[in-house]
Amino acid sequence: MVSPASLFLLVLELDHCVRANYPSAGSAMTDFTRRPAPIYIRSPLARVLYYRMVHDQQHVDSVHGEWYKAKLQKFTEEVCDKFLPCHQDDGTKQFLDKCYEKADWIFTQMAHSFAKAILSWFMTQTSVNGLLGRGSMFVFSSQQFQDLLEVDASWKAQSLLDLGAGDGVVTQHMEKYFEEIYTTEISGPMRRRLTDRGYSVLDIAEWSNGTRQYDVISCLNLLDRCDQPMAILSDMRRSVSPEGRVIVAVVIPFSPYVESTSDKKPTELLHLKGATFEEQVTSFIKDVFEPARFTVTKFTKVPYLCEGDLHRSFYKLTDAVFVLKPS
Repeated sequence: MVSPASLFLLVLELDHCVRANYPSAGSAMTDFTRRPAPIYIRSPLARVLYYRMVHDQQHVDSVHGEWYKAKLQKFTEEVCDKFLPCHQDDGTKQFLDKCYEKADWIFTQMAHSFAKAILSWFMTQTSVNGLLGRGSMFVFSSQQFQDLLEVDASWKAQSLLDLGAGDGVVTQHMEKYFEEIYTTEISGPMRRRLTDRGYSVLDIAEWSNGTRQYDVISCLNLLDRCDQPMAILSDMRRSVSPEGRVIVAVVIPFSPYVESTSDKKPTELLHLKGATFEEQVTSFIKDVFEPARFTVTKFTKVPYLCEGDLHRSFYKLTDAVFVLKPS
């Protein structure tokens, strides 16, 4: 535990480090985008907080246009016509602002780091996050969801199924458009958080047993974390209503990691071609979705954001988000 006196000394040391690297710190013209000069910071905690603060200043006022850009000339005309340009909107900015705020809860972050080190011995990372109430994700805002489905704010459908919904923070951006919200999640702590939000939590074998169909099924960053991705696509094809839509988000470059298997590898592999965002998007369309009897109506490029810790206020990967209809 850090005493108030130690925290005060820590702040003084951080202030000294900032002023040493940015002589005009505190003025409106301070340039936090340049690389800081190499410095020595005695306290390991002060060092971590200092570099996190520098990272924050490089991002806090940025609109992050590069996060959303794709090389459209690398796509065929048919694929290019389906690309939806996105940008950092208010919903995304609000999530980032919350990340900056929570990262400043130093004592909470220290407690989480200690608990994570202990709990990780006998719990998955997902369950640890669910138990501690940390690590919420962001894929798209409500407005971006509307743009992907080509609907307006008044649009309403009967049912949404969110597969692998985690703590439900991403589900929240879609819930107002549906009368009924169904979710799945294998992590016990995460299932409890979904129940607390009022969502119906289905067993893994229940959602695709043919008893109901859904207007929209979302499968966000699940295909690279499940054992049999093609089987899930097949189940979604059977479970979505004939006029419904499936929304699939995948991290590019695609790199499977399955928490539930001993070697962390899936038993069913997706045979993708290429290494770049554009190459793998094209391969997903031609080699994964079309064989699964889906047609891509829209796709976009967005950041896949995660709440951070002591080291970073947020973490980012690159997502391709596809809207599919049964073909």
